[in-house]
Amino acid sequence: MAKVAVVFHSGYGHTLRMAQAVAQGANAELVTIDAEGNLSEAHWNTLKAADAIIMGSPTYMGNVSWQFKKFADASSKQWFGDVWKDKVFAGFTNSATMNGDKHSTLHYLFTLAMQHGGIWVGTGMKASNAKAAQRNDLNYVGSYAGAMATSPSDSSPAEMPQGDLDTAKLFGKRVAEVTARFQA
Repeated sequence: MAKVAVVFHSGYGHTLRMAQAVAQGANAELVTIDAEGNLSEAHWNTLKAADAIIMGSPTYMGNVSWQFKKFADASSKQWFGDVWKDKVFAGFTNSATMNGDKHSTLHYLFTLAMQHGGIWVGTGMKASNAKAAQRNDLNYVGSYAGAMATSPSDSSPAEMPQGDLDTAKLFGKRVAEVTARFQA
């Protein structure tokens, strides 16, 4: 069985709910980036031991949160030692608007994974984009590069669309399954 870690920052709790869904699907351990952008030594060790790292951040002003960026910059220590080379990577994000420039955040996560010599996994699911599509359908936000969720700015984390959470869970499951293939 693949060891999967979900490393993420959540500012208001929406990205936390998404991270929990991804982790549930992947049977993964959650690694929370704190409000100051730090990880404990134990969390760095969890990432080192993982076969796959799924990264998540809210999209703020068209990119990852500053806390996630601080974590990414701190990962240069792992980069120097090729610690994460050939690990499987994936990413997810959440913002208040349907687009919200979430793709910029996923591209940032993808670039970080590539700089570490990683192998990227997308959602593997088609978008729900027919006229009959409903807001709670799988991959309604329509991303192939990684999981995306939309949480209106005046909604609580408990009000997140179930379809986005179900998409996140299936995404996590896919990452774990792809990772297991590399271990064969």
